Amino acid sequence: MASRRKEPTGPTPTPLPQADGRLAQYPPPDRWDDWVEYEGSRWPEKVAKRYMLIPTVCFNCEAACGQLAYVDTESLEIRKIEGNPVHPGSRGRNCAKGPATMNQIQDPERILYPQRRVGARGAGKWERVSWDEVLDDIAGRMRKALIENRRNEIVYHVGRPGEDGYVDRVLRAWGVDGHNSHTNVCSAAARVGYALWMGNDRPSPDYANARFTLLISSHLDTGHYFNPHAQRIIEGKMRGAKIAVMDPRLSNTASRADYWMPTRPGSEPAVLLAMASMILIEKLFDREFLRRWVNWDEYMRSEHPHVESTLDNFLDVITEHYAQFTPELAEKESGVPAATIVEVAHQIARAGSAFAAHNWRAAASGNQGGWQVSRCLFFLNVLTGSVGTEGGTSPNWWDKFVPQPFIAPPPQKVWNPLLWPAEYPLSHHELSYLLPYFLKEGRGRLEVYFTRVYNPVWTNPDGFSWIEALSDESMVGLHAALTPTWSETAWFADYVLPMGLGPERHDTHSYETHAGTWLGFRQPVMRVAMEKLGRPVQFTYEANPGEVWEEDEFWIELSWRIDPDGSLGVRRWFESPYRPGEKVTIDEYYRYMFENNVPGLPEKAAKEGLTPLAYMRKYGVVEITKHVYALHEVPVSEAALEGTRTDPISGVVHKPPEAYEGKPFPLIGPHDSVGVEIDGVARAGFPTPSHKLEFFSKTMKDWGWGDQAIPGTWRSHIADADPQNGTWILVPTFRLPTLIHTRSGNAKWLNEITHRHPLWIHPSDAERLAVGDGDLVKVVTRTGHFVIRAWPTEGIRPGVVAASHHMGRWRLDRGMGTDRWVSALVNLEHDDGVWRVRQLEGVKPFESSDPDSSRVWWTDAGVHQNLTFPPQPDPVSGQHSWHQLVRLEKAGPHDRYGDVVVDTKKSFEVYREWLAMTRPGPGPGGLRRPTWFFRPLKPAPEAYRATE
Repeated sequence: MASRRKEPTGPTPTPLPQADGRLAQYPPPDRWDDWVEYEGSRWPEKVAKRYMLIPTVCFNCEAACGQLAYVDTESLEIRKIEGNPVHPGSRGRNCAKGPATMNQIQDPERILYPQRRVGARGAGKWERVSWDEVLDDIAGRMRKALIENRRNEIVYHVGRPGEDGYVDRVLRAWGVDGHNSHTNVCSAAARVGYALWMGNDRPSPDYANARFTLLISSHLDTGHYFNPHAQRIIEGKMRGAKIAVMDPRLSNTASRADYWMPTRPGSEPAVLLAMASMILIEKLFDREFLRRWVNWDEYMRSEHPHVESTLDNFLDVITEHYAQFTPELAEKESGVPAATIVEVAHQIARAGSAFAAHNWRAAASGNQGGWQVSRCLFFLNVLTGSVGTEGGTSPNWWDKFVPQPFIAPPPQKVWNPLLWPAEYPLSHHELSYLLPYFLKEGRGRLEVYFTRVYNPVWTNPDGFSWIEALSDESMVGLHAALTPTWSETAWFADYVLPMGLGPERHDTHSYETHAGTWLGFRQPVMRVAMEKLGRPVQFTYEANPGEVWEEDEFWIELSWRIDPDGSLGVRRWFESPYRPGEKVTIDEYYRYMFENNVPGLPEKAAKEGLTPLAYMRKYGVVEITKHVYALHEVPVSEAALEGTRTDPISGVVHKPPEAYEGKPFPLIGPHDSVGVEIDGVARAGFPTPSHKLEFFSKTMKDWGWGDQAIPGTWRSHIADADPQNGTWILVPTFRLPTLIHTRSGNAKWLNEITHRHPLWIHPSDAERLAVGDGDLVKVVTRTGHFVIRAWPTEGIRPGVVAASHHMGRWRLDRGMGTDRWVSALVNLEHDDGVWRVRQLEGVKPFESSDPDSSRVWWTDAGVHQNLTFPPQPDPVSGQHSWHQLVRLEKAGPHDRYGDVVVDTKKSFEVYREWLAMTRPGPGPGGLRRPTWFFRPLKPAPEAYRATE
């Protein structure tokens, strides 16, 4: 069978003015310790100011862009924050959220001292306490739980972690399976789709070198690695690349794209498979790549055992299978013209190995079965051979580096079913947003519950069920909110513990911003400045405002008090590697890591006469590798091949027999093999069971989802929406480039820029409802309703309405609570499961230490729509399916802007309905979960075995 080798055929790249994309002018690093600038407020006088420029890392989205804090050496104030030009990811550039870090540092309403509740939870009464009191109380409760073997009652719940591995190590030191995250309200579905293909759970597109880029999401210009990715998407466009965006809303990215494809939500897989079908029918695929790196032979043996297992037969079978997905069918389902689908498919084929693609939240997070969106999207990368290529799409772990600590505790030997329930054996991260329902069902309780960079009452669906659970001390014994600001969730905590903002803490992190790896080092700016001036600091809170601490030191101190005599086996993991038996310091922790576990860093530091720690304190980042491509092709070393055996059918190269000692067969996975033999050479491949890209997922079949084992479609839960029948699709998953989930509430500049919260509605739908710009609309879900203002716009497709997901903040006290820059004062009532919110006043000027607070001119705090969403967990990935099937009504005489009404009893009924759609474990061999599937904080192998 003939096929065309997919070489790039687009325009010849033109060089950019700055070949590496970095800023052309910036303060040189050798002058960062003594930098002079003129005071702008004194112009036209030339009044010189001396600064120390201290690098740190932004904490206002996941991108971790480099920052330089300008510290006035006379007043020891941070005067401004700009980009760090030596950072390989952000290259000196920050978006609006970076400089707004200044607002957060100077926020007059931030929490400066530890607070303990007085009276009932949620009553809003607090008293200041010392860190010693906090540590002793929490440590005592945890010590008792560990001694009594109630390990599953200790849970740490994180939103945006901003660090790699530190807390995982802490939780393992405690011996608990207590890591809980926000991922199943964020990106779990997309992760499952990618992981089924390549083992890694997200893509790393090489946008700058792409010939064609396809994005399914607005988030690549508004949140997910926004700044580093946006730079490179535009670089690719400047070099001649074309861009297509699949999104029912005209996002910023879509407005700059060559093709805007406003798909009907849920139809994206059909459109992608129509493109794949065209590439197959017209033989535009990369035959050689498919032959070598796709598990087509496993698929043929399993699903077509009576057909000879050859590549040609495989191609014939799948070409016939996907022929049903025609451009005309895709147009019928999606509303995107067939001609556009054909044109984009041909653009992808012409791009060949230089085709970059990404899906993160958006369609994957919105729809039941959304994981098939990323599964179908990556199918196009596989067909074109654009995996691990220049201008293509790589596995994320190729471009990410997580250094190991000085000593790693062993995996925990327990499994927490409150986080990893039997109903969701293939979920990609914990079923965190279902915690209130599990607690109400009596599946367990929590003794100590930490929330960090997370606001589940506001962020999660059905926040009122969270309030019900957090208010019940029989369900949650102690709740400690680790947060720099008040929030809707912190209001219902027992302790509110002030933790540092980006420039007030230590973290390491590395993200897949481009085809290369780097390690960033966030550091507390004022602490570093004081130490440079010869003023030693023991704990970071001594240098931060008030007594604002950082988690790194907090966890060390807490762990030491949990096990003061070492009898529980916890303390030893927090003893210094340099001073045996003594408590590790934060400098020692990172010193050891940088000296021993970061490739190339000691050598780079030595060239400058620095220690590795001093190098990282000076630059805030180290570049580890550049131009990372084709790592799957790397041959396995001779040492690693010693004693191995190669499976004659699959080609998988297994470790020596002793690697399997004591392991039942079902516990054997990719971690027990070293690669796969391709054309007689053992190569690294991918971290899947076959070490190839898995078009066919035997795992899906083995775990009861054989009908979904290859890329396909899934009927979304909102498929029946039809305005003619009075129903619309609500898209609540997009965000705006200047806001940050709940974390932009304390950034006055960002809120001044963006403070309207309208319902995007197509003019034809607005006419149907007889509403105009600014008119109130009641949006009715299965469990309640909210009232919001309409904004008729052709930037949304007909039949779909949308409201951004980062507004609608509220507080219960006029003088405190969620930041007044952004929140409405509300009245909160509830009776027998029915909750009602009514806004008493919107944003208004207020008196504070910041004179700008009296100048606030905006009034809109937005509407808390998430409260009205029942839990809708996808039965495979566990992802909350965000899109809502809603009724729209013109608001009545008694409706007011911001009104929210919810019945949590109905929410619980919806939870039970969706739970019934699952296909629970255990799976083969009595396992709770496939052992090769990613799981944060993986437990010991024996914990995978389900027990009665």
